[in-house]
Amino acid sequence: MNHSTELGTAPIGGLLRKQAIPAAIGILTLSINGIIDNIFVGQYIGSLAIGAITVVLPITFLIASIGMSIGVGGASVISRALGAGDEKKAKYTFGNQIVWCILLSSFFVLAGYFFQDQVLALFGGKGGILDYARTYFNILLPAIPMLALAMLLNNVIRAEGAPKVAMAVMIIPAIVNIVLDVVFIIYLDWGMFGAGLATMLSYVASALYAIWFFLSGRSELDPSFKHLNFNWSLTQEILSIGSVTLARQGIVSLLAVVLNNTLFAYGGEESLSIWGIINRMMMFAGFPVFGVTQGFLPIAGYNYGAKKWNRVREVIKKSILYGTVIASITFLIIMVFTPQIISIFIREKDIIEKTVPAMRWVFLATPLLTIQLIGAAYYQAIGKARPAMFLTLTKQGFFLIPLIFILPYFFGLFGIWIAFPIADGLTAIVNFIALRMGMSNLISEELQSKGKAVKEEHPIHI
Repeated sequence: MNHSTELGTAPIGGLLRKQAIPAAIGILTLSINGIIDNIFVGQYIGSLAIGAITVVLPITFLIASIGMSIGVGGASVISRALGAGDEKKAKYTFGNQIVWCILLSSFFVLAGYFFQDQVLALFGGKGGILDYARTYFNILLPAIPMLALAMLLNNVIRAEGAPKVAMAVMIIPAIVNIVLDVVFIIYLDWGMFGAGLATMLSYVASALYAIWFFLSGRSELDPSFKHLNFNWSLTQEILSIGSVTLARQGIVSLLAVVLNNTLFAYGGEESLSIWGIINRMMMFAGFPVFGVTQGFLPIAGYNYGAKKWNRVREVIKKSILYGTVIASITFLIIMVFTPQIISIFIREKDIIEKTVPAMRWVFLATPLLTIQLIGAAYYQAIGKARPAMFLTLTKQGFFLIPLIFILPYFFGLFGIWIAFPIADGLTAIVNFIALRMGMSNLISEELQSKGKAVKEEHPIHI
């Protein structure tokens, strides 16, 4: 079944909604899953367990991001190859993605076992949080390669124009995790072990469904063993673009190290629990914009590969418009209902009171989120690794981490919370400038393309 051709022909507005809404629903479901996970853990185990999840998840997602980065890098290559009509390149790209994902994620899982205590301590696993974190970490690790594979396949599915299937890959683990949380934590009273087991099995379910899609004949990539051969030029192309996503997750993990340790230093275990609640809400609040960004990537990549410059410019503008409107509505809801939102997670009144102002400061620049994401996503979609890398690292690497180091010296714990809106504002400015430059380059490429077409149609004879 050929899903991809409509990426270059359907109206951009409807196409963006068709791509973005399933992605947003999938991310929303995952976000709700994370929130419910925290609710179960916070209500039935305690605030220290929330702190443990805050420590462990950045580690597991750092390992799993190998799959995501290879998936996004390969998806960019596949989108442009399908747009240019090169189906053979798309299939061999897919094969190389699978091989590298399995090898690399398995290696880092083994490393995680050998250096478990050191890694947990690095990410803030200290005090009363450590025992909970160790239990959760040990259960999740075996399933991390499956999570990495699910992330990879999800991006490839979206690249070939099957957003509803990609949505299902994200929804299935959420449903499995929520159901098993009820069974393991409430009915069987397995505590942190039950929380970890439920999450682990949800990763496996997600990967199995994605694998089924490709083996069922519904994919136009038609996977075969011959496509699993190493191709170094393809690998370089995949990794050059995928390194952007890996760098993003790497810098997020570095942020987790800096942030968790700084929070522990200035606010103790309690501040880690506060951040755990805020962090879960950040994913939930951003789900529509993340969905728009995920929908944007295959459309921009396909049309850039097909040299349909007007469609590329149109999807940039509409993605920013849709995302900004949605982010602004989300911002208002969070600001008005902050105490009610926080009370869903935790019963301890003193933590609720301290979390309210912290959450409002962290979410202050939410309306600027779309520009931050589309800037890096555009350059990633068209295969420009260096500017995509630069824009990806801007928020956490160039602004947020330095601010978290500096501001607490002057403002204490409050300095950590205000670092977020300051970094968001500065990042939005940088991405706005980069997008303006990208739009100008598109116009130049269009003019050059038209000039070549005129010369070919009316050659000069001497």
